[in-house]
Amino acid sequence: MFKGKTICVVIPSYNEEIQIGSVIDRLPSFVDLIVVVDDGSIDDTAKIAREKGAYVVSHKKNMGVGAAFQTGLKTAIKANVDVMVNIDADGQFNPLDIEKLITPIVENMADFVTASRFINPELYPKMTSVKFYGNRVMSFLISNIVGQKFYDVSCGFRAYSREGLHRINLFGQFTYTQETFLDLAFKKVSIVEIPIEVRGTREFGKSRVASNLFKYGYQTIKIILNSVRDYKPFSIFAVFALLCFVISLSTGSFFIMHYIETGVFSPHKWAGFTSAFLLCLAFLSLVGGFILDMFARMRINQEEMLFYLKGKSFRVETEEPLTQKLLIPKESLNPDYLEPNKGEIREA
Repeated sequence: MFKGKTICVVIPSYNEEIQIGSVIDRLPSFVDLIVVVDDGSIDDTAKIAREKGAYVVSHKKNMGVGAAFQTGLKTAIKANVDVMVNIDADGQFNPLDIEKLITPIVENMADFVTASRFINPELYPKMTSVKFYGNRVMSFLISNIVGQKFYDVSCGFRAYSREGLHRINLFGQFTYTQETFLDLAFKKVSIVEIPIEVRGTREFGKSRVASNLFKYGYQTIKIILNSVRDYKPFSIFAVFALLCFVISLSTGSFFIMHYIETGVFSPHKWAGFTSAFLLCLAFLSLVGGFILDMFARMRINQEEMLFYLKGKSFRVETEEPLTQKLLIPKESLNPDYLEPNKGEIREA
């Protein structure tokens, strides 16, 4: 425990047999539960993690780091821990920095704390210019969407309070980093960035998420648009409606000026039809935005109810000992407790 709080570390992993043991060994002694999510690895990642005392949950096939994170998230909620930390299995982060991340949560200063590689220029990691500016652009986009300044929205080293865990509701399987920021920021969850020095490149292998920058960019933009659509649909439709209205106004003005000067509509009838069509499209977009905004409000209310239901389902008395607070029994941390390739949660 750390200052009376139970701590769980979730490590999404895919073919990380070289690094996973070292990452687990370097975790602080106050960590109560280590959850390794084996995302369909074909090497000895799961075996090594069990030998190191981790609780392993295995996917039958590779589903993506976003899906692996969600599995770890559900496991941490089921274990009823006070704080969950997620850290990558590739060794880029120093597990001893976990204390820096969980301290603001334990001291009730935040519900979501993330390591930031770019908040302090002296701690900038070594990486290619494309990745560096890509991260900056992504942070700029999300900061403007949620109306709060963030420096690093793509780092995979984070900590969550129990309330933060219960409020997260994600859908993306490819990645989770940007969607988590959007989801929690839209829900007004307190977020803190902590400057931490990390290694910018992997010591072994290559990143499964950012190895293809075009795919990564496409997937993350899709996740951002889906999140904005779900929480602020009117803003998307309003921008589209404004664009249609501006073009409609331009073509309509041209059409009217031509008629005033010549007294005939030909040969620019197309401008009149285009203007009318775009004006109707702008109106329909506004109406659609209002309707979807109503559904977004309903979604927010449903997620608020879900949050309270989660809290009710997993609420325990704070004076209970650790062995009672963790719904995953201590025996499950023993590699012999789990059958090979099994990782089901077992009720205490």
